[in-house]
Amino acid sequence: MASERTEELYRVLLSKGYPKELCAEIAYKNMNTDYTATRMLGYLYRYTNPKIEDLVDEMLAILSDRAQIIEKKESEHAQAVISEMYRKGL
Repeated sequence: MASERTEELYRVLLSKGYPKELCAEIAYKNMNTDYTATRMLGYLYRYTNPKIEDLVDEMLAILSDRAQIIEKKESEHAQAVISEMYRKGL
């Protein structure tokens, strides 16, 4: 089930006149977390009617940022485990 933010994103995209299939693809398949949906909603509220190309470009930028954040968190966790192992030993 989609979150409230994802549903809101879908409705906002539709209200701006984008094709229904594109709206569903963006909201439900790509921007389907609260973080990504909120970021995209912020973009849509700042820019009244971005071209489809700009909309997709922003979506890709948000997904790239999210991937970098996930990678950083995983790296931090791995480093913490290694540091703990050094402190306590095997």
